[in-house]
Amino acid sequence: MAIKKGKVFIYIILLGLLFVGFFIPTDFILIKPGSAQDLSKMVTVEGADTDDQGKFFLVTVNQQSARLWHLVYGYLHPHIEVRRYSNVIPPGINMQEYRWLLDQWMQESKNTAKVIALRRAGYDVEIINEGAIVVGFLENSPSWGILEKGDIITAVDGKKAALTNEVISAVQNRHVGDPVKLTVRRGAEELNLTVTTAPHPDDAEMPALGVYISTLDWEPVFPIDVELETGKIGGPSAGLMFVLEILNQLLSEDLTGGKLIAGTGTMDINEDVGPIGGVFQKVIAAEREGAEYFFVPLINYEEAKTAAKKMTLVPVKNLQEALDFLDSLAAAGSSFQPESSYDWIMIPAA
Repeated sequence: MAIKKGKVFIYIILLGLLFVGFFIPTDFILIKPGSAQDLSKMVTVEGADTDDQGKFFLVTVNQQSARLWHLVYGYLHPHIEVRRYSNVIPPGINMQEYRWLLDQWMQESKNTAKVIALRRAGYDVEIINEGAIVVGFLENSPSWGILEKGDIITAVDGKKAALTNEVISAVQNRHVGDPVKLTVRRGAEELNLTVTTAPHPDDAEMPALGVYISTLDWEPVFPIDVELETGKIGGPSAGLMFVLEILNQLLSEDLTGGKLIAGTGTMDINEDVGPIGGVFQKVIAAEREGAEYFFVPLINYEEAKTAAKKMTLVPVKNLQEALDFLDSLAAAGSSFQPESSYDWIMIPAA
């Protein structure tokens, strides 16, 4: 009898430990496949052409703070990425501030997409802006001691770069270890500072300043109403797909060619497609929704290939390549193969 009681006691302890494991916090975040959402239900353009057969999809990932057993599950699950908290949310920024930053990036992504699409459709769009403000630093940032929180970046290497994605694109158009000359407004002073780039935490071959930035007081003047209702989705990685959906509603032709097309990628004002994080999980989310094609930034293409099972991946460097693919898709039908037809020689942190 004593032995049985001892076993019961052990079982109770084990069950207690299992239960407690769901509440023990860790310093990790789980990156999981999110959703693929029909952009025609999120984008409303004044005077839109809505007689389209296909769809463009916005694709998301989900982030979850990992308790102990969640962490074990994340390590074992083939579709989940485990990342340290400090590699997702910069030191000195709490969750509320991080959420605000994601919302700012989303708003800039929307505005950039509106400007590009309207200009592509022949409209004149004026932009009023002040610069990109430094809101935080990555771990081991090469900018520590050079840049300060609150600095406003107005130019990179003497060329105006006042939007977040302009600064990021200008920095990434070089090699790790290259110096970057920044024009910065700090209070009433204008400073010329130099930062030597370090490896980006998402890609060791991609240069970074190691700072989180957000565009300060950017105000486009739009000639017609374009509304994007994205709910609680944050971040800048839907820029390319926003542009395509807005253009699809502005133009009389169906850009989708009747196909289900998902994708991801930031979009800067020069129409360049930039890298994103969580591409593996986004490809999985798009396939679950039944997407046939997936636009992916060229720099994320190799990682995307490890996740794709059914979809055709279309790596692109800029908007024109995406539009060229759509034209070719419409002309050639489902037999179009982008990898043989084209010569194809990440979380926004600058």
